[in-house]
Parts: sequence; structure tokens; C-alpha cells
Amino acid sequence: MAELTQTPGKAKTLGSWLKTPWALSLALLAAAAVLDPGNFRSVVEFTLAALGSTARYILLAVLLLAYLKATGAEAMVARAFEGRETRMILLAALFGGLAPFCSCEVIPFIAGLLALGAPLSAVMAFWLSSPLIDPPTLLITAGALGWPFAIGKAVAAVALGLFGGFAIKLLRGQGVFANPLRKQEAKSCCGCGGPKPDAKPNWRFWTEAERKVTFREEFVSNGLFLLKWLALAYVLESLLVHYVPADVIAGLVGGEGVLPIAIAALVGMPAYLNSYVAPPLLAGLMEQGMSAGAAMAFMVAGAVSSVPAMAAVWSLVRPQVFAAYLGLGVSGAILSGILFQLI
Repeated sequence: MAELTQTPGKAKTLGSWLKTPWALSLALLAAAAVLDPGNFRSVVEFTLAALGSTARYILLAVLLLAYLKATGAEAMVARAFEGRETRMILLAALFGGLAPFCSCEVIPFIAGLLALGAPLSAVMAFWLSSPLIDPPTLLITAGALGWPFAIGKAVAAVALGLFGGFAIKLLRGQGVFANPLRKQEAKSCCGCGGPKPDAKPNWRFWTEAERKVTFREEFVSNGLFLLKWLALAYVLESLLVHYVPADVIAGLVGGEGVLPIAIAALVGMPAYLNSYVAPPLLAGLMEQGMSAGAAMAFMVAGAVSSVPAMAAVWSLVRPQVFAAYLGLGVSGAILSGILFQLI
């Protein structure tokens, strides 16, 4: 009888594991081994080599992320929303590059800021720039795509924040967006806990036992998170390089012109690929013929939003603010791609 009562728990654990990136990575490798055993070794070697070359960036990224969380660096961001509106927009766009929030994690933060009465223009500047870049993302992007691409993305993040912030400021001057929030507040769309704007940072976090525990927990959880998703990303990259014809990718998002860049932005926005996973996938796509401008547009649009983030935003703000959020994200991604392609 005891054995029977334990079986459902084991089945539930197995079912949960089968939904993880680890299981998908193994399934993809197993499929390659069965369907094309001759190339299986090459696929595995490519994956391990790519993961190994990024290992030092993963370690540094995890350390930085754990440090930022343990010190409570989110409080530094809240200070950007004090003072004159133009100053707030500038600081919000710049601080967005330091805040380690994805498109889902940033939602509870901006919900709190809007509820406290922060101007939508400054909140939008932070909203658009924060998911795009932070120190760990910069390192991961540099490891997969090189420093020129990483620096270009950092510049695009701040520029998009400024673009969105001043666009909202201009529209608010015409009487638009008077009441941006709906009555209820949305929760995070991906299970991430929202930061508290009124927290006080402590840069010497090791002096407090609670912060040391936070550092350790964040280091382990983020390390496993990055490892499992990057492993999957490199498996997918390896399969792309080995099995997807280069002319197919080049035909969709390769070549010159605005159309491939616009397609990449429109495809990238609904995709749920965070800024840690996207660079390895884009490296594989660029090897197959994806243009640099299209890759930048895909990465910018994909970081700004995703289907889960859109759902949470829709429940948080009024329709006109939601439309502005998507419109600024897509147009900013396309402009970023065009400029990066020209440069």
C-alpha cells in the first residue's frame, strides 16, 4: 500500500522534469542520434564547445546577478523617478541598463511606480530599456556574438528608453494617457518576484546574514537557470547549423533592406526568449545567413516583450498604453536593426 501511495508523487516529479529544458535538450540530442547517427558526435561536440567558450561569461554573469540581488540594487533604480520629468526620463533609461529585470520581472516594479504616481514617460523609458541589457546580459551577448554586437545592444537599450520616454512625454502634453493604470494591479507573468522600490541597498551585503543567504540562493538558482537554458540554446544552435539550409534563413531574414529587419522584429516580439538564451540562437542564425540588422531587431523586440509579458501588461494598463508599449517596442527594434545594419 505504501508503494502505491508513493507512485503518484514519483509520476508527478517525472512529469515536471519532462517539461524542463534539460529534458528537451536530451530529447533533441536523442532524436539526432536516432535519425542521423553519423552526425551525432559533431552535434554534441559543437554544443559542448560553444557552452565551454561561454562558461566564463556565465560564471561572471551569475556572480554579478547574485551581487545585485543581494545588495538590493533595485532601490537605486527608484531614485531615478525623482525630480523633473526630463531628468527622470534620462535617468530611467540609463538605470534600465543596470537593472537585472526581464520583460516579466519588470512588470511588478513599473506597476508599483505607476501606482505611486511616477510619470508614465519615465516609467516607459525604464520599461523599454531594462529588459534589454544589464551587466550579465552584456557579458553573455559578448560571449556569443562579440563585443561590437553587445555594445550595440547596450546603446540600443538606452536609445529605445529615451525614444519611448520622450514620445510618451510628447503625447501626454496632448492630453493622452491621463490615467494609465487599470483598477487592478497585475502580478509577474513568469513567477518572478517583484522588487520593492523602497528597499535600501547595502553594497557590503556580507555583513547581513539574510543578504548572504540571498546571494547564495541567487547564485545557485541563476547558475542552474543559465546553464539549462544556454545548454538548450546551444543544442538548438548546433541543430540549426547542421540541418537548416543556409538559403532558407537568408531568404527570410538575410540580405539588405528594411523588410528582413521588420520580419525579425515582428517574429522576435512574441517569442519567449530572454536575453540570456537569444544570443546563442542568433549566432547560429547569423551563420546561416541572418543579417546583423535583423539579428539586432529580433533581439531587441524579443527582450522588450513576449506573449506572457503582453498578457500581464494588458491586465495592468489601459488599452492605449498597451498599444503604445507594443508600438514603441516594435518600431524601436526596427530602427535599432536598421541603424546597426548601416553601422
